[in-house]
Amino acid sequence: MAFRVLVLNGPNLNLLGQREPEVYGRETLADIEALVRARAKELGIEIDFVQSNHEGVLIDTIQAHRGWDALILNAGGLTHTSIALADAIAGTEILCVEVHLSNIHRREAYRHHSYVAGVSWGQITGFGWRGYIAALDMVHGRLSEGVA
Repeated sequence: MAFRVLVLNGPNLNLLGQREPEVYGRETLADIEALVRARAKELGIEIDFVQSNHEGVLIDTIQAHRGWDALILNAGGLTHTSIALADAIAGTEILCVEVHLSNIHRREAYRHHSYVAGVSWGQITGFGWRGYIAALDMVHGRLSEGVA
């Protein structure tokens, strides 16, 4: 049975490649999706890739995927503000890895706190698009070991 992993991206990530490329990189979200899908294929992982600028859509998507094996989440600015998003993750008990393109701990003070971190298995921050691949590899390793 293939593992199923949801890759979920929050507000403004649809502007990747255009928005502050010196911070977030020159890759578009479509570029990142293609890279993640290629790696998922190598690993035999089924992937669903969703982006929304709306908190409620992100929560609905998490709930709709509650039977899936894992979630790779870049919640964007909602990382620092959304208790509801953290509650959705906790309520589904899905294995979650939080990803950020930039190193949120080297940025403005308000970005240092993450509500998502408290309900995640781990956090990958500051490695650009490579963080998504690292998260997928980490999730695959953990699921392959039979540890949920």
